[in-house]
Amino acid sequence: MQLLAQDKVPRQELYKEFIEAATQCYADALQHEKPDIPGLVNLYGKIGRMRVLSSPKVLASAEQIGQKIINMYLEPNKTFFELREMVNKNAIDILGNFGEACREELRSLHMFQPWPIGRGHRKKVR
Repeated sequence: MQLLAQDKVPRQELYKEFIEAATQCYADALQHEKPDIPGLVNLYGKIGRMRVLSSPKVLASAEQIGQKIINMYLEPNKTFFELREMVNKNAIDILGNFGEACREELRSLHMFQPWPIGRGHRKKVR
């Protein structure tokens, strides 16, 4: 059980860092057409770490966010009124699916114990 708890902490920290980096890049992409290359490299570095630590669902969601941010740089800058419209349509939230995937993954780490020695199945923790 301690092993799972130790595995959970680095993921939580990585996901927190990714959300912060993605939010900064997304805000920049909404306001500028010139990409923030260091910010994007930082963001994709975190996605690279997810390739090692995360479930396929979390990784796919993070990759989609990165692609949406890059695509946003190719669009014209958003005005305040356009941002308000995006908020009203719930189109501004690019992190929702990522958050759900992370919660699901972190919950699953709580539900299962490590493989018992000499057994080929996982046992649910009560």
